[in-house]
Amino acid sequence: MANKSIESHFWIEGLRTIGLSLILAFGIKTFVAEARYIPSGSMEPTLQINDQLIIDKISYDFENPQRGDIVVFNPTKTLLKENYHTAFIKRIIGLPGEKVDVKNGRVYINNHPLKENYIAAKPDYQWGPVIVPPDSYVVLGDNRNNSYDSHYWGFVPRRKIIGRAIICYWPINRIAELDQKPRFLLLEK
Repeated sequence: MANKSIESHFWIEGLRTIGLSLILAFGIKTFVAEARYIPSGSMEPTLQINDQLIIDKISYDFENPQRGDIVVFNPTKTLLKENYHTAFIKRIIGLPGEKVDVKNGRVYINNHPLKENYIAAKPDYQWGPVIVPPDSYVVLGDNRNNSYDSHYWGFVPRRKIIGRAIICYWPINRIAELDQKPRFLLLEK
C-alpha cells in the first residue's frame, strides 16, 4: 500500500513539474525572449543563413527602438497582401519623423550621409526621399542589394516589432552578442 502511495506521489509531482515547466516556457517565449533563425542572406555579412538568435521581447516595453537595432517584426499590411506571413529581421535605419533618402550609394538621414561599416555593399538603387511616419521605422537589410525591405514595401509600424536580436547562439563558431550600440555615425554635411 505504501508503495502505491509513493508511486502515485511520484507521478503527481512529475506532472506538476512538467506543467510548471510548460507554463514557464510559454511565458518566457511570449513575453521575455525567444529563439529565431535566419532564413535568408538579407542580413549578410552581419548575420548568416541558419544563424540562430535570441530575441529580446521586453526591452521595447521600456524604451523605443533605436537606429542600428536589429529587429524582428511581423509582416506589415503590404507584406500580408503579398502573402508573407512569417516574421522578418532587418536593421532600423530611419526613426519616426526623419527624412530618409538612398542615393549615390549612400543612405541619408535628414540630408546627412550615414557611415555604415556593416553592409555587404553600397546600395545600387535610389529611393526616397521619404518622411518616416509617427510610430514607424525604416528598416533595411545589411545586404542592401539583396534584401526585401522598406525600400520595396514601406514602413514598419511600432506595434509590428516583436523584439531586438541580442545574441547569436548558433553555430558555435559564431556565438556572439550583437552590438547594442549602433556601429555607424551620422556624418556632417
